[in-house]
Amino acid sequence: MADAKVNYIRAPTDAPPSYDHVIPAAPPRHAQRLPLPLALPLIDSLRTKRVILASASPRRKQLLNQIGLTNLEIIPSTVPEAFPKSLSPFEYVLQTALQKVQTIYSHEINNAQLGDPALVIAADTVVVASKGQILEKPRSEAEHIAMLKMLRDTGVHKVFTAVAAMAPLETARDPGYALEHTVEETTVRFNKNMSDEYLLAYVKTREGADKAGGYGIQGIGAILVDGIDGSFDNVVGLPLKATLDLITKVLDQDDELEDEFEKKLDRENNLG
Repeated sequence: MADAKVNYIRAPTDAPPSYDHVIPAAPPRHAQRLPLPLALPLIDSLRTKRVILASASPRRKQLLNQIGLTNLEIIPSTVPEAFPKSLSPFEYVLQTALQKVQTIYSHEINNAQLGDPALVIAADTVVVASKGQILEKPRSEAEHIAMLKMLRDTGVHKVFTAVAAMAPLETARDPGYALEHTVEETTVRFNKNMSDEYLLAYVKTREGADKAGGYGIQGIGAILVDGIDGSFDNVVGLPLKATLDLITKVLDQDDELEDEFEKKLDRENNLG
């Protein structure tokens, strides 16, 4: 009996996608069952209101979905991020996140069609090399490879994420809104024994082409990392616990102002 003929599929010869047109990974055919949302009064109070994420990052959207904010409007800020890299990493990410949240809040606060947003959230993430260089998204394959080689050779780097949140105040107190922010820092240790061959293979996947520092710790990029000190979510792009605390703080300001106002009235009445 003759051997059955085997038809081999040729390996693709086309170049990977360009750095200007990164194609997101296709969703799994059979989606996993997600956990139920957090049963928190704060989250429940936002389910029927406008909550805006001033970011196009699918990772940030996914992280917020995990805590129950599933009705997000995605409105990325289009204002150029032109802050000087001479700023400290802390100040650089903070100013960028504040610019994003204030731009979108100002644009949407008097939206006659949709109404005012109940909450606007923005974030910015940078990777900082051991000598202080601020690394954002790689602009070419050559820059991508050089970036990962530098992170490998130095061994340790830091990831900073700033999160800013704004909400309108129901009281008439100036300026009419609450604004809070936080900055989280995580130390990441790269595998110093990772070969150039591994780095090039990772770059060819294009997974890290749209990420600060050129890698995604939540995906294939995990092969580059030996360990971290700090929040894993922070390296992904949004420190979840810190963000939830920030949302609580910004939405509680109306109650705090009301309590403060009542105490002031009580003092005045007692004096009278």
